[in-house]
Amino acid sequence: MTESNGSDARDQLVHNEDMPDWEKRFRAPRVSLPDWAQDAPQRSLFVSNATGTYELYAWDRHTGDRRQVTDRPNGTTDGVLSPDGAWIWWFDDKDGDEFGVWRRQPFEGGADDLAVPGLDASYPAGLALARDGRTAIVGRSTDEDGTTIHLARAGEVPVEIYRHRESAGVGDLSHDGSLIAIEHTEHGDAMHSALRVVRPDGTAVAELDDTEGGKKELGLEVLGFAPVDGDTRLLIGHQRRGRWEPLVWDVATGEETDLALDLPGDVSAEWYPDGTGLLVVHSFEARSELFRYDLAGHALEKVPTPPGTVSGATARPDGSVEYLWSSAAEPSAVRSTTGEVVLDPPGMKSPGSVPVEDVWVDGPGGRIHALVQKPAGATGPLPTVFDIHGGPTWHDSDAFAAGPAAWVDHGYAVVRVNYRGSTGYGRAWTDALKHRVGLIELEDIAAVREWAVESGLADPSRLVLTGGSWGGYLTLLGLGVQPQAWTLGIAAVPVADYVTAYHDEMEALKAMDRTLLGGTPEEVPDRFEASSPLTYVDEVTAPVYISAGVNDPRCPIRQIENYVKRLQARGATHGVYRYDAGHGSLVVDERIKQVRLELEFAERHLG
Repeated sequence: MTESNGSDARDQLVHNEDMPDWEKRFRAPRVSLPDWAQDAPQRSLFVSNATGTYELYAWDRHTGDRRQVTDRPNGTTDGVLSPDGAWIWWFDDKDGDEFGVWRRQPFEGGADDLAVPGLDASYPAGLALARDGRTAIVGRSTDEDGTTIHLARAGEVPVEIYRHRESAGVGDLSHDGSLIAIEHTEHGDAMHSALRVVRPDGTAVAELDDTEGGKKELGLEVLGFAPVDGDTRLLIGHQRRGRWEPLVWDVATGEETDLALDLPGDVSAEWYPDGTGLLVVHSFEARSELFRYDLAGHALEKVPTPPGTVSGATARPDGSVEYLWSSAAEPSAVRSTTGEVVLDPPGMKSPGSVPVEDVWVDGPGGRIHALVQKPAGATGPLPTVFDIHGGPTWHDSDAFAAGPAAWVDHGYAVVRVNYRGSTGYGRAWTDALKHRVGLIELEDIAAVREWAVESGLADPSRLVLTGGSWGGYLTLLGLGVQPQAWTLGIAAVPVADYVTAYHDEMEALKAMDRTLLGGTPEEVPDRFEASSPLTYVDEVTAPVYISAGVNDPRCPIRQIENYVKRLQARGATHGVYRYDAGHGSLVVDERIKQVRLELEFAERHLG
């Protein structure tokens, strides 16, 4: 990372003192949890915004040297470090459109080579690199071919080992390179994957496909092969007891070892480097904690972490655990169980924010968990922002987020709702959104809105509905379905016209939409119409602001333009901002600009 000279540092200090806290949170250098090379653990790869754009960085832990690997106008975050630590693979798309090719660069630096000559550009569908330094398993997705997976060896023509119209992806490659785990949805349910293990020539070794009552409703996921040569154990996640839990599947014998951990929330895990234990991540009611599970003694031992959210964790060869932690009040940091801060980037530090309060509200489908932040010492009723998360299979947690903190700085209360469809509250809660897509989530948001007003927290005349991606979709849908409930709407990269979005989006999302709605727009037109914001656009009475990436493959620009034209035709109050990137921006200045425009739009229309 480049350091400024003394004069620049003094100028920056003055500039920082004049900068508002909300902007500092976006500009403060951040880092991701470092990935490390299996056979060269001193070599690591991480993402940072140190230059003002999120890019990949190489880090030699022995020498302390850190080097910027990628440098692109719209940033880079998709990268993989080879097990021998010799190569950094990174995905090269065009201005955020997610359609591109893998390139690779020596860890020490050098030219970027095309990693797999012979494979055309595509959407990525997983990547696994072998320890031999010359073999890769590359997943690809295109509108024409569906999903294909290829075995690529240096100097040889890539060989296709898997193909299907439905979505699939590379799960993992065994330690000795003899087995490949694939997650697939050949049954047509993109929300619940099945597993297949194949040899490098594509022949099947084992299959695992959970079903319930003859209907595909239970998901499986690959968590990783045991890190031991010749070991055929595969760690997987399953939903057989109504939530995500890990089990060990020996793909050679078919034996399944159910860990049956006595933990109430969703549980994921990864192997310790010696294969004797598992690092367990337990997520429950918007917070998370870590454990070590000993496979021989079946003992579960807690790994101490502060209250809040662990966004990622990894066990190191010395037995220590590194983890990325934050809370709503405290910015993220990469910590270690040794007590050290693993990565502390130079530059200004991010200001904190206020803690979240937990609220449980009775809703039409059960108790709804919401997270509330408000300015310190403030009493209601307050102008209130309902900040709706994306996904939809995601959830808000007690984690640091610069966006909500910016609203709090400007005097707003912020309410985040883990509506039906959110993860972390059991499989039934997540799967409830199918078929009545969008409308189910809005019922839960409405119940929390009613609580916020009746409790005296929220001023009913100053209620903002906002969100990005699926949250942006729910914002536009909510403004039309519940026009009297909201004073203002701010939607970032939303689905606005569901039919057009389906036809223009990347193939993997088409598969997800077919699962959610039960078919294509031609097969189930009534469902697409009922769930599309465009259906209700003439009912929108609140001012609405929309931002969109012109290269977005997930919520494409054409369907947003269709919605905007309808607003324009009726003279509805609205604002539109288009930017040259994809599904969000990796450029700090651009993100700050977007937040500033949102704040200004709210101020103009709320006072």
